[in-house]
Order: sequence, then C-alpha cells, then structure tokens
Amino acid sequence: MKSTVSLAPASNEVVLPERVQEALGQLVGSAQEGLLALSVGVGLGVLAELLEEEVVDVVGAKGRHDPDRVAVRHGHEAGEVTLGGRRVAVERPRVRTADGRAEVRLRTYEYFADRDPLTRSVLERMLAGVSTRRYRRTQEPVGQEVERAARSTSRSSVSRTFVERTRRSLGELMSRHLDDVRLAVMMIDGIDLGERTNVVALGITTEGVKIPLGLWEGSTENAAVATALLSDLVERGLDPEQGILFVIDGAKALRKAIRNVFGDAPVQRCMRHKERNVTDHLPERERPAIQQRLRRAWALDGHDRALDQLRLLAGELERTYPGAAGSLREGMEETLTLTRLGVTGNLKRTLESTNPCESMIEIVRHTQRNVKRWSSGEMALRWTAAGMLEAEKQFRKIIGYRDLATLVAAIEHDHDHRYADAARTPSREVAIVAAT
Repeated sequence: MKSTVSLAPASNEVVLPERVQEALGQLVGSAQEGLLALSVGVGLGVLAELLEEEVVDVVGAKGRHDPDRVAVRHGHEAGEVTLGGRRVAVERPRVRTADGRAEVRLRTYEYFADRDPLTRSVLERMLAGVSTRRYRRTQEPVGQEVERAARSTSRSSVSRTFVERTRRSLGELMSRHLDDVRLAVMMIDGIDLGERTNVVALGITTEGVKIPLGLWEGSTENAAVATALLSDLVERGLDPEQGILFVIDGAKALRKAIRNVFGDAPVQRCMRHKERNVTDHLPERERPAIQQRLRRAWALDGHDRALDQLRLLAGELERTYPGAAGSLREGMEETLTLTRLGVTGNLKRTLESTNPCESMIEIVRHTQRNVKRWSSGEMALRWTAAGMLEAEKQFRKIIGYRDLATLVAAIEHDHDHRYADAARTPSREVAIVAAT
C-alpha cells in the first residue's frame, strides 16, 4: 500500500514567516523558467543578504546606540551588478561616516558591480564570432524579470564595451616588459587587413614558449615601420646583445630593420616563402621537379654541400627561367642559416619557416572574420592585439624545444667567430695606407 505525504501543515509545524513564504513563491516562478533562472534568483537574494551583513559589520546592529560608531546607515539607492554578460539592477544600501562627510565604500557591492567580467564576456564572445546584433541571443537565460531590467546588451553598448576591452588589450601587449625575457628566436610577419597591414612579432624563449611581442601599423615592405617595431621592443627591455635567430619571409625591409637594430644577427629566410617565390616563375609542369630539388638541397646537413646544390640549380635555371634563377639567388645563403649553425631534426623543421608566426596570424584572422570594414588604423591595431592575446591562450611549446639551448650556443659561437674575423681583417682605409 502506497503512503502519501500531505503538504498541509501539521498542528505542531512551524509556520514560515510571511516574508520567507513570499520569497519562496518568487523562486517557484523562477524555477519554472529553468534551473539557471532559479539560481540567479537565489543568488540575487544572497547578494542582498551579504550587503546587509556588511552594513552591520561596518555600522553595527540596527537600533543599538553606540557612541564609538564610525559610520551610519544612509538608506538605499539603485545600483547595478554584472551578471551573465549584462548589467542587472539591484537595490544597494548606503553607508556614510558618522560626521556625514564621506561615503563609505562597501567591498561586497564593489566586487559584484565590477564591470570587468562584463567586458571580458563581451570580448570572448566577439572574438568567437558573435556579432553585436546577435550578442543578446548568446546570453544565458536568467529569468524574464531580471532580463527586463537588464542593460548593456544593445548593439551600441556591446560595441562600446568591446572597443574598451580591445583598447586595453592593445595597451597590455604594447606595455609588456621584456627585461627578463630570454629569446632564442624572433619571427616577424605581416597581416593584411583590407587596405591596411600590421607587422607582428612573435618571440620564442629558450624554453620553447611562444610570446606575442608586439605589432606596428604599416607594410613589411617599409623598413621604417619594421625598425620602429624592433626599436620599441628594445625600449621595453629586450636585450639586443642576446643571441637571437630571426626568421622572416624574405622582405628586404625586414632584413634592413634587423640590421639597424640588432646588428649582424643571424637571419633564417623562410624556405616555404622562397620555394613559392621561385616556383611562381616556372610553368606548372616544371614546378614539382624544381620543388623536389630545392627540398633535397635544404635537407642536407652539410652547409657547403647544400649551398653547392642550390647554386647548381640556379645555374641550370638561368638559361631557361632567369626570373626563377634570380629569385633563388636572392638571399640564398640565408635559407641555409640553420644548416650553417648545425641545427637539425625537429627544431630545424620548426624554424625553417615562419609557420609558428603564421599560425598565430591565422587565429587573429579567425577572430576578425566578421569585420566588414576597417574604419581606422587604431581599430586594426586593437583587433589584432586582442587576437594575438587570444592566440597566446592556445600556444604550446614548439616542437624540438629541447634543442634550443644548442641553437643559442651556436648563435653565440657564430657571433664570436664573426667578431674575431672582423678584428683580424683590416679596414679598406688601413689597407690603402699600408700599401702606400
């Protein structure tokens, strides 16, 4: 026989206060809208209790005379807290000093009223591809009553919040101190944004950790832009004397900027860019064979042998495809910098192209896929900086990072060797004087 439980109050049952019954009745309505809406209703009730408890802690119990009281209650006023990517109205208590001269800040209210969770939520959703007009649809259900009173979800409000947050991301990226950063590699590349271009720099530490270093507005074909970017890194504490390998796509402006700021630092030309530049001068039928010969030469461990193979190929191309031959000869030796430094295996495969930097750029492009028009250079910088910091969250150590210490040692040895050779070689003026 089934037993049933009566919901009617027993004679000895404690009757809940009317205020509590009213609150529970409201929660029942929230429960009908879903568990999250119910939780929000409970949470807002708890927040109200926490605010009142802090008032008691600061002022003292209500109705008790205290001659040493340093603060007094000052009624209530409308306030707002951040909830689920929106601003929700609440009633907050006010407290003033006993002499009535100043407002006393309630830490509980300040914590929940903080706009940072709101701006973070807007940033994450916009970078994930949510447009301003669809932002409201992505929010968690919090109940009709709370939703009606919520704000900061309109297109203009979301847009302003996103601008504020991306401007902060740009400032964060461009103010990073680099004093304690020990780099082994720096990759520089450009990202096209409509008619604009941003030059970005990615660092790889001696532990194999990838770090977005900075960006500058302008073309990779402009040496002044690249020089400004690298000079800014030095001003922020990056030591130009540390042994760093630069990996670039082959732009002459980048090469010039590296020489201007970092002197005779080793530069590795991206093999993939060089391969495309050479094969673009060839008819389709010739490309696979030339591509294979290039890759076989670059795969050789011996620097001199590899260089001989590339020179031989350039000589053969000279007769039939002089454009391809000229492209191959331009910066040919810098496609073998890693080979000259004795870098092999996984680390060589990682650093022989700008792929790690281009992977970051792909994430940046993905975050910008909904942008239809770049209204200003500042907008392009903000979006790119936010995308770079978003990419940083997904970074892992590079493949072959355990050999980076060997690379750094090789760079330092190469620098010392070059410096010694320069010291032994007399300058042209000295040679002329000696000859006379």
